[in-house]
Amino acid sequence: MKKLTKENRNTEKPVQKYRFWIQAGFALLCVWIGIEFHFFVESLSVGNPSDVGSRPPGVEGFLPISALMSLYYFFLTGEIHQAHPAGFVILVGIISVSLIFGKAFCSWMCPVGFLSELIGDFGDKVAKKLFKKRIKIPKILDYPLRSIKYLLLAFFVYSIFFAMTAASLKYFLDSPYNLVADVKMYLFFADISRFSLIVIAVLFGLSIIFRNFWCRYLCPYGALLGITSLLSPNKIKRDPVSCIDCGLCNKACPSFIKVDSVKTVFSDECSTCMNCVDACPVKDTLQLKTITNKTKISKKLVAFGIVAVYIIIIGFGIVSGNWQNNISKEEYLMYQKNLNSLGHPRSTADIEKLNKLSNESSKMKE
Repeated sequence: MKKLTKENRNTEKPVQKYRFWIQAGFALLCVWIGIEFHFFVESLSVGNPSDVGSRPPGVEGFLPISALMSLYYFFLTGEIHQAHPAGFVILVGIISVSLIFGKAFCSWMCPVGFLSELIGDFGDKVAKKLFKKRIKIPKILDYPLRSIKYLLLAFFVYSIFFAMTAASLKYFLDSPYNLVADVKMYLFFADISRFSLIVIAVLFGLSIIFRNFWCRYLCPYGALLGITSLLSPNKIKRDPVSCIDCGLCNKACPSFIKVDSVKTVFSDECSTCMNCVDACPVKDTLQLKTITNKTKISKKLVAFGIVAVYIIIIGFGIVSGNWQNNISKEEYLMYQKNLNSLGHPRSTADIEKLNKLSNESSKMKE
């Protein structure tokens, strides 16, 4: 192993503090959106349109399937469906971040990723005290388990991009079920079943033992961003000449990527968290660089760029009028009375039946 000297020591400040506060900020934003949406749903029970509160459009960020349908509908028709336009804009913002900075949304902005990371940090501390090392699933199981999130993604991609036409997409997006999908999602968690609680508890426990269990094995959103991240021109690169083979980058990587054995980190599991770059003791040995001209991107610029790209996309959506949905308070009140009968449509026929109710609401608008 090569020696570390004063001349080649890495003196650049770590970026993890910035990342933590960005993660915490987005998590608090999600909490605020949840509280605002709670008051909105509660106001629907009053039954008077004038008493219905304002609905925070950001809640649509928790409707990824509807957003994916809206994205495909946009590709087919050139139109942004106005049932959940904020969901479409948020998804475009997240994908844009991934295309530029890799799967950075997962490690910089995702509230579930933030919670998973906190749980993983706790689990790592316990594991190091008990076993002197982090616990990870053996390779023979790791690869099959990692395929689960891609199988889930493949199911959604097939169901939307191959099994649905522009007409069937519009049928679904216009259906009352989709229009109030955010309300139904809220009620699912507000009146959560015992089985769902058990599933969440099991995932929580597994995340303590096996770091990022949900993100690594089950999250189809992460699978989508992992694929798009491979198209990003910016990758973490290692200089094998200056590398002293200390292995600190491997220990710091939350995704167990063997950074010290590659020149360029080309992995769908890399979330550009910059942990390995911060952990490297040798100056300029690990850096985020563009593949084309090998220009170094400073860690502060990474933090600023990730947030800036996302905010610019969201801002464009707001300015262009594609943020607030076009569902009236009267419609929400009508759907509120029929929530129990609004099940997930399983066929075009089901969607057409549900749209009879939607046609009634359209007459109310007229």
